[in-house]
Amino acid sequence: MIQFNDKSLAKVAEIISRYPEGRQKSALLPVLHLAQEEFGGWLDVPVMDYVASLLNIEPIEVYEVASFYTMYNLKPVGKYVFEVCQTGPCMLRGSDDIIAYIKQKLGIGPGETTADGLFTLKPAECLGACGYAPMMQLGKHYREHLTKEKVDAIIEECRAKAN
Repeated sequence: MIQFNDKSLAKVAEIISRYPEGRQKSALLPVLHLAQEEFGGWLDVPVMDYVASLLNIEPIEVYEVASFYTMYNLKPVGKYVFEVCQTGPCMLRGSDDIIAYIKQKLGIGPGETTADGLFTLKPAECLGACGYAPMMQLGKHYREHLTKEKVDAIIEECRAKAN
């Protein structure tokens, strides 16, 4: 049975309390973040149904939001998710070359995960750091002014942390 741990349930209650009575749907984004964090880094249908039940909304309302925002994963992802910006400014500065390099280096395409479960390549829409292009988000941190050499160093850093 899918259920948040006691600490997360308390956090969900606190989040819901921020909004007026009958407006619990407003808590959906932060509750989805909690769910993704607690239930393995991605949101499968039973997890989204559970979130819908907590917020007393229809499951389709959760699916629509989770499938719209790239910050939510709808299938399992690697321990390290390389979210490479692919919008105009980053493309002009070579993000397409960076994506191609990661594909070649790790042997995966966009949306795929390496066989060892370490890396997922996830092209992203604007991450709001155009002045640092090309760039990617890795967890909660931005990696900026990417080059092939910087990508190699990031991969090695992640591999070292994983061991």
